[in-house]
Amino acid sequence: MTSQAADAIREVSPSASPSDFSQPRHDWQIDEILALFEQPFNDLLFSAHALHRQHFDPNAVQISTLCSIKTGACPEDCSYCPQSIRYDTGVTPEPVMEVQRVVAQAQHAKAQGATRFCMGAAWRRPKQKDLEQVIEMVKAVKALGLETCLTVGMLEAEQARKLKQAGLDYYNHNIDSSPEFYEKIITTRTFKHRMDTLRHVMEADINVCSGGIVGMGESRRDRAGMLRELVNLPKHPGSVPINMLVKVPGTPLADAEALEPLEFVRTIAVARLLMPKTMVRLSAGRTDMSEEMQAMCFFAGANSIFYGEKLLTTENPGESQDMRLLAKLGIRAMRH
Repeated sequence: MTSQAADAIREVSPSASPSDFSQPRHDWQIDEILALFEQPFNDLLFSAHALHRQHFDPNAVQISTLCSIKTGACPEDCSYCPQSIRYDTGVTPEPVMEVQRVVAQAQHAKAQGATRFCMGAAWRRPKQKDLEQVIEMVKAVKALGLETCLTVGMLEAEQARKLKQAGLDYYNHNIDSSPEFYEKIITTRTFKHRMDTLRHVMEADINVCSGGIVGMGESRRDRAGMLRELVNLPKHPGSVPINMLVKVPGTPLADAEALEPLEFVRTIAVARLLMPKTMVRLSAGRTDMSEEMQAMCFFAGANSIFYGEKLLTTENPGESQDMRLLAKLGIRAMRH
């Protein structure tokens, strides 16, 4: 951080010392993170934006595309998920896609400006035959010159090593919320299971993509707790998706009270302050966000979006809609 930016942050935000953000930290305490959340809104956004400019072009976003390579019939009971076999959400289960179909979707994504192609499967954990199919997909997408990202559930250490050998760039495994709130939304796996998978991914030298969902009825302290778990990992995640709950009829959270929009923007800003060099992804829930809200998120430090009409099974703004918004804001797609 330049001395000029540090002085600017000190001037408008005396509660947030520039030294807190000049070097990556892995020892954040919950009360420190809550203090960031509780700053005056303008001070928080100014601090986050000033820091964001030190590490990124503020007028560029990473375009990623998400493809569901196996849909529905998941045995887990995640309260937000329309793919759980336990809930009647109208999702029709689909088997694992053929490699050729995945490649065709990846080619289309690249032609539309995507630089990262993410593949997701509704499994608790992949079996050996599943992993072999996924490895072929990773190799084929990688050969197109795209970054590869995968989310297929819990991984064992050996599975993570095999994915690394296949050339996988990122593994997505969201921790969803704070350890304390987690058990209120999921009972079929523990928070420790989530962290174990992240440890296996890091030990295999695969970049971590991990974030969470807000608007599930959690407290601000829970949102701070989720970010604390991410920032205190041995290495900050390369990508942190911040999802707004998509309230799907048939799921236990279908009637959850909506999160106040400015609180969501605060969450983006705090994530940027805690993880200055991380890609902060404005992820699920954008169909319910106004253009003004999304613009504030970009100003607060979000610099990655999912592009395309579907996020696995939930709606996402259409490609032309996204391009119009980015054009209005003078924001362009990042290139490798």
